[in-house]
Amino acid sequence: MIPIAVTIAGSDSGGGAGIQADLKAFSALGVYGATVITALTAQNTRTVARIEPASPAMIAAQMAAVFEDLDVRAIKLGMLGGPEAIATVANGLPAGLPVVLDPVMVAKSGDRLLPAAALEALRSQLLPRATVLTPNLPEAADLLGQPLARDLAEMKAQGAALCALGAGAVLMKGGHAVGAVCTDLLITESGVVELTAPRRATRNTHGTGCTLSAAIAAGLAQGMGLEAAVRRAHGYLQGAIAAADGLGVGHGHGPVHHFYKVWANG
Repeated sequence: MIPIAVTIAGSDSGGGAGIQADLKAFSALGVYGATVITALTAQNTRTVARIEPASPAMIAAQMAAVFEDLDVRAIKLGMLGGPEAIATVANGLPAGLPVVLDPVMVAKSGDRLLPAAALEALRSQLLPRATVLTPNLPEAADLLGQPLARDLAEMKAQGAALCALGAGAVLMKGGHAVGAVCTDLLITESGVVELTAPRRATRNTHGTGCTLSAAIAAGLAQGMGLEAAVRRAHGYLQGAIAAADGLGVGHGHGPVHHFYKVWANG
């Protein structure tokens, strides 16, 4: 049987992030993807024009339908919306499955996707359920109520603080830092793993966070250990970023190339 992962997140009408990016990453890595849509967004590579949340009842119904029938092996959580949606998702998560929590707060365009009022619900109800939390530097700072981490030492400290809030592990993403090399830090009980890559000069990075967290969930659904899943996901994303400029999608922050190993750029 093919491994199955489910993404619980918002839809991106532009196709580069959210549910759409997650399904592409699952498929590219050999995993069947199911979905629970928490919100519809009218967005493209330049802006988020409108957000329409799904009702808590609809979110709960989708979760029940997926989990009662499909042999789900891993869960990815993305854009969830307000406190009610977060509570609904937390209450509907089955025990014992790995959970990758991507705390989606702000779109690449700068539009805020998570109301400030929902931060405490995310911290208290979902962080303790996360096998791994995957914040970028602004998201980590928001979750902790601290200034943005300025170097690797501060990234490690903030990752450890997020683990102390209940996350099983934290992948601190260094994409918002500066320098020729981008460093992500996987922080677990057993130590810190550094993952580095050249910082690429491209504006086509829409959906990178969604893609990375979905790729990690794909690895966990396939039975990989956390570090192995993170390492493969990191390499996959770097390849997708490297191939992104060949797509030519939209007029703003274009998407990464999820299928760079499958079909050539047009």
